[in-house]
Amino acid sequence: MKIITLKDLGKDKNLKKEIKKAIEDGKIFIYPTDTIYGIGCNAQNEKAVKKIREIKKRDEKPFSVIAPSKKGIKENFIIDKKTEEDVKKYLPGPYTPLLKKKNPSFFQWISSNERIGIRIPKHDFTEIIKKNEIPFVITSVNLSGEPFAKSIKEVKKEILDKVEYIIEAGELNGSPSTLIIDGVEIKR
Repeated sequence: MKIITLKDLGKDKNLKKEIKKAIEDGKIFIYPTDTIYGIGCNAQNEKAVKKIREIKKRDEKPFSVIAPSKKGIKENFIIDKKTEEDVKKYLPGPYTPLLKKKNPSFFQWISSNERIGIRIPKHDFTEIIKKNEIPFVITSVNLSGEPFAKSIKEVKKEILDKVEYIIEAGELNGSPSTLIIDGVEIKR
């Protein structure tokens, strides 16, 4: 595992290139968001997504995805007037609208049901993800059903030992994002 501070990543072009390639290659990351620390990978890489399920000891419960752009959201999800209002109102930010897929088989390994949670965190690391133009898994970095992490020191060693990259940004003071289902906010 390689630990990189967010501050160093912001200053070092070579580190940014390394992270870009690591995302493309399906490496597993622990990273900061605008709420809590997450664990994620290239959402297009089914094998990497499966590895995150194994690390978290999580069943087929859906993951959410950081959308690299609102254009990509419109291409892959049913966007009616209400959904468009939700996307404009809640993204970017500490919210996860659950959107209906246009194609039921789209990202089947992320969510086997008709919806996927979409996030665009307001955070510097998200900007790096967005520049790659690759959808990225976002889920709390914990074992399924256990408390979420606001700092790297709160992450269990058994998880730390199974990831390739940790992006360190100090202590975060958030809580899990608020779900948005058909315009209704659901705190977690």
